[in-house]
Amino acid sequence: MLNESLLPVPTGLLQIPEIPKTLEISDNHSLKFSLVLPTYNEAGNIADIVKILSELLDHSMLGEYELIVVDDNSPDQTWKLALELTPDYPQLRVMRRVEEKGLSTAVIRGWQAARGEVLGVIDADLQHPPEVLEQLLQEMEKGADLALASRHVEGGGVSEWSIIRRFLSRGAQMLGLMILPEVIGRLSDPMSGYFMVRRSAIAGKTLSPVGYKILIEVTARGKIRWLAEAGYVFRERQAGESKVTWKQYIEYLQHLVRLRLSLSARFLQFCLVGLSGVVVDMGFLYLLSDENTLGWSLTRSKIIAAELAIINNFIWNDFWTFRDIARLQPGKRQRVKRLIKFNIVCLAGLVLNVLLLNIFFNVFQLNRYLANFLAIVCVTLWNFWINLKLSWRVTEVDNSPMNNE
Repeated sequence: MLNESLLPVPTGLLQIPEIPKTLEISDNHSLKFSLVLPTYNEAGNIADIVKILSELLDHSMLGEYELIVVDDNSPDQTWKLALELTPDYPQLRVMRRVEEKGLSTAVIRGWQAARGEVLGVIDADLQHPPEVLEQLLQEMEKGADLALASRHVEGGGVSEWSIIRRFLSRGAQMLGLMILPEVIGRLSDPMSGYFMVRRSAIAGKTLSPVGYKILIEVTARGKIRWLAEAGYVFRERQAGESKVTWKQYIEYLQHLVRLRLSLSARFLQFCLVGLSGVVVDMGFLYLLSDENTLGWSLTRSKIIAAELAIINNFIWNDFWTFRDIARLQPGKRQRVKRLIKFNIVCLAGLVLNVLLLNIFFNVFQLNRYLANFLAIVCVTLWNFWINLKLSWRVTEVDNSPMNNE
């Protein structure tokens, strides 16, 4: 009898339909919000989290939301305990997966069965404070395509995490910036598993997440024009065991590499722009510093050459590499702001570049052009991570007339 009350598990491609399949075959109306709780051995938490979430959402959208527990056939029968709660919580639906495993695919399968216009995910272990849902929903009502609960913005934190765990979390983020800067650069907390996204932003997209983090996949493949964030403090688990292991970090890296390869066209464009910047830098360094031309000092010539290369790179990246992102914030004023940010962040790289150039040339007695090339290589990581993280980070689109000047 219990199995008959379970939601059927969707099969096939991991795609979110534009219209919920349940609405195509019934007279059920769509809902404002569907929140998925992926579970595995959460028997000690499931009743509490359902109660807390129901009380919270009943207050703001009674009858306009649903909670979907997607359980991977837990040995502690979390799915059964959740199903026994449904008479008291009519908005609760339960899915038991036997053939598939994994948090990311559990979330997507839950979204495939959902009826909401906005789709969300939250851990069932009470480490994600439910009250932050109200802030995220407010951002969605303002027009955001994705609203993220972040540990790394104002109001956020990680409570009693060890130094090692903090290091691993930040290290994973930095690796993400190296491999996939245009996606990770938009997210202050790419490892977060607490967010919501507009159905229309990911409908029809084929998702292929690896491991236990799905936010990066959604951000990379979805039409995320407006991204909002709200701070939250990650709580310590009160019941059950943590499922974070070294395997999850390996899967995270595999996922980044897979996305990098799928988005390789943009990466190639970025590399070609960087190569053009090297040509500009080298050319002007020769024209300004060579004894047969202007014969200016090496440092003075380098500063001017590097600035011209920065402007060159910005123009090509803005109009070509990141054209789709730049279009979200059009107008001369917005472009000038991006150029200013680009220059400010590059300033540290420029200082490092000049310092290394002088060391290679004056200390190691290298040829000035070889020294310049080596200096450029040494600061590439800085420009790759930081410039792209800040200069083309779009979190909100201004649709006011002033933005279209």
